[in-house]
Amino acid sequence: MKVQEKKSQKYHIRWMLVCYDALIYLMSAILLLILYGGMDKLTTAGIAEQMIISAICILFVRMIGKIYNQVWRYGGIQCYMRLIFTDGIAFVLYLGLELILPVQKITFARMLSLVSLNLLGALTIRMMYRYAYKCGNKDNAWGRVLAKLLRAFSGIDAGKEKEVQKIKVAIMGAGRVGVGLAEELLNNEQASYIPRCFIDINKEKVGREIQGIPVWSENDVTLEKLEDFEVQEIIFAIPTMETEKRKELYDYYKNAGYKVKIYDYPTMHAAGGKMYLREFDIEELLFRKPLVVADENTNAYYRDKVVLITGGGGSIGSELCRQMARMKPKQLVILDIYENGAYDVQQELKIAYKGKLDLQVEIASITNRKAMARVFEEYHPQIVINAAAHKHVPLMEHNCIEAIENNVFGTKNMVDLCEEYGAERFMMVSTDKAVNPTNVMGATKRMCEMIVQSASTHGHVKYSATRFGNVLGSAGSVIPLFKRQIANGGPVTITDKRIIRYFMTIPEASQLVLQSGAMAKNGELFVLDMGKPVKIMDLAENMIRLSGVHGIEIIETGLRPGEKLYEELLVKTEELDKTKNSMIFIERDTALSAEEIDKRLALLKDACASDDDLKAKKALRKAVPTFKTPEEVNRTAFEKNEKENEEKQKKGLKVALF
Repeated sequence: MKVQEKKSQKYHIRWMLVCYDALIYLMSAILLLILYGGMDKLTTAGIAEQMIISAICILFVRMIGKIYNQVWRYGGIQCYMRLIFTDGIAFVLYLGLELILPVQKITFARMLSLVSLNLLGALTIRMMYRYAYKCGNKDNAWGRVLAKLLRAFSGIDAGKEKEVQKIKVAIMGAGRVGVGLAEELLNNEQASYIPRCFIDINKEKVGREIQGIPVWSENDVTLEKLEDFEVQEIIFAIPTMETEKRKELYDYYKNAGYKVKIYDYPTMHAAGGKMYLREFDIEELLFRKPLVVADENTNAYYRDKVVLITGGGGSIGSELCRQMARMKPKQLVILDIYENGAYDVQQELKIAYKGKLDLQVEIASITNRKAMARVFEEYHPQIVINAAAHKHVPLMEHNCIEAIENNVFGTKNMVDLCEEYGAERFMMVSTDKAVNPTNVMGATKRMCEMIVQSASTHGHVKYSATRFGNVLGSAGSVIPLFKRQIANGGPVTITDKRIIRYFMTIPEASQLVLQSGAMAKNGELFVLDMGKPVKIMDLAENMIRLSGVHGIEIIETGLRPGEKLYEELLVKTEELDKTKNSMIFIERDTALSAEEIDKRLALLKDACASDDDLKAKKALRKAVPTFKTPEEVNRTAFEKNEKENEEKQKKGLKVALF
């Protein structure tokens, strides 16, 4: 019954609007065809003929243009433009019929005036209706007058009752994104939010109204003012806002008790590339400026190439596939041992590109030389990106042989097959844990780097490796663990309150790999300037605060096997070369000879054959001389950090004294 009532009300309002339009047309016709005689004196029959032709043309085109199907109480500029456009077509139709039909003629000026005056009246009543609906809920004399007029002429009440049920928001940013959000909320009856105000710093906008919504200066906004306007949530709609400013405003409104959300472009796999309203992601928790390193030269390099991505179903590998798909390769081959991950990214890309992407999926391990040879034989990839690896530090400490066989010998297989099948370029995904490694995972990745650098000295393929820090949102990151612990009511566990890590997002890491690979000449070890490090303790506290759950405890559990207090990105910071991207550097390390690499690989192979993890770890220490114990590195790093803190305190004391 309620649905029928709504439908009947909808049609009642629509036909009522037709009647009002007819009344406005009649007034316009009386004024311009009867009261105004003009040069062409019309007979009664001539007036009737002109009124019938013009009225039919206007009404017919408006019906075809679905003018009366629009909800004008939420009508934006697009609704008014449609009305103007349809009446323009109606005038052309009217002009044509008037010329060909055997009726009494009138001047072009009078015809244009008739249609234009009628259009002006139609626009006016719609604007008045929208204004009355919007402002008729104000608790003042004018609001009550508007509410009565609205009730008298349209039969409906102002939107007060409906608006009470909606969440009232302040939109941070009166630019294109913020205004687009406001229009969407105003025009959508099903929206859960209603905008109350804009907050902006643009002096040209402050003090004015956009879509009838006031624009306030950021400096003039007070918590009392927000309370007067019944604002419940703050929505950030400035994707380009500076990191420091975003953090400042986030903290201010969050501490004031407001829910804070963000409205911007998400990643493609999150929402099909469309804008949507969401909670702050963990990337915003860090409040570090996202790096955009991909450029047109990078896109051009990969375009029309056959690209093979190993580990393509993993966190980094799947994002590499997404980024690569946008660059329009000739063919994209996703290879992974885990079929579910590969299947997920395959289906996602199929939906996104609808057959426009030549996409192939192979399920195989990079340690299986025969299977990998079959893949190379079938596709002959020009570019190979090796993202397949075991990366979980504690697990690899207890599975040393598996780490060596998968990471080291799997990489060696890929290098050999690239040479055998004439690939153009091999790009290896590495990690900051390969720098002075204190764990098996880091040591195996350092060995992989040495294999790649050595191959660049005698092979025909161009080689490079790209090293970066921890990745937000990856399967092995600390973020999912914290989320689960918070969801379960705590406690949140961290291994050591002193731990510091460098973070980047998955898209940033993927872009870095792709751009560095495109700019590589041969043998480079690329390193990203990842900015300021983040304390894991601060990250945990931010996540707890964002969750809104109170009373969650943070406890220390002690460092895990092979874990460092501080990660390093560079082996020898004094030997860095700059690139055309200010955020990417090249560390030049002396490449080992092929004979030396073979010698170390033989040592590792014999150790793995023994099926003894302890022997394998000892062999790994010999193969990777920089592989040290975590206790040694942590002690040195802690002493260095303490010394730096003491120097800072002394310097601060001198400044205070003088």
